[in-house]
Amino acid sequence: MKPYSRRQFFKQVVGLVAIPFAGPLFELAKRKPLLSFSTLGCPDWSFETIVKCAAENGYQGIEIRGLKGELDLSKCPEFSPTGINSTKKMLEDKSLKIIGLGSSAKMHHAAPAERQKNLDEAKRFIELAQKLDCPYVRVFPDDLPKDQDREATIQLIIQGLQALAAFAKNTKVNILLESHGQVVSKDLLYQIMKGANDPKVGLIWDIWNMWSVTKEPPQEVYAQLKPYIRHIHVKDAKTLDGKVRYVPIGQGECPLTEALTALKKGAFKGYYSFEWEKMWHSEIEEPEVVLPEYPGLMRGYFK
Repeated sequence: MKPYSRRQFFKQVVGLVAIPFAGPLFELAKRKPLLSFSTLGCPDWSFETIVKCAAENGYQGIEIRGLKGELDLSKCPEFSPTGINSTKKMLEDKSLKIIGLGSSAKMHHAAPAERQKNLDEAKRFIELAQKLDCPYVRVFPDDLPKDQDREATIQLIIQGLQALAAFAKNTKVNILLESHGQVVSKDLLYQIMKGANDPKVGLIWDIWNMWSVTKEPPQEVYAQLKPYIRHIHVKDAKTLDGKVRYVPIGQGECPLTEALTALKKGAFKGYYSFEWEKMWHSEIEEPEVVLPEYPGLMRGYFK
């Protein structure tokens, strides 16, 4: 047997020491973000086109916010009693999931009829989500009207979330409040989450929606709201002459690096969903351009 050199001995010892850590390090290295996009970005596409785009460009999920201009998903043929099974089969064949349904329900209304209308919409979406094996239904806070007492409005939002959580009690569906409208500060969202105090209630952190209004550092936002954040909305924009102009991620003012770094360090395991607001802003880039680009751009943040 040939004697080991000091260098050979050292290399072998280092290799043996490293073995226990190889598994976790390998898992960390191969971990990739879960990606989805909102159909808000492709309002004219058929469901088949949406699925094809997601499958061909490395997405794992789709967030449904309307189809072909119809925002009430219960009216869409793809989700009707006769169409839902073929819809689910189409997704299964492409290894895709519907990760969220975006309702328009707003929890801040005080007028009984308007409030009931919004709660009823959210309940229809919960029922549909259960049929689609979809984990999340999005609702809005959404406003703090000047003609309503602020604290009373906050309680209305909390009570709305609690009512929907109770409705979803025997389902696999969770209710997510998006940081949106007038309800975008971390302290206010924390107050609402603490008040709702239900495991079926969580948050969608729309990074731009919050930062563009409050300028709160993303690290501080995540540190305070981490227990409640289940889903992320990603978009970027520039403010030109006082107007917001949406741009591909990385080309705007949104502090995405800081936010995504906080999420990575916090081991966030949910979806990073691209919310390209084409439905509301027809002048921005076409979905055929931006939706295929998003996965590559996002993976650049996770290298």
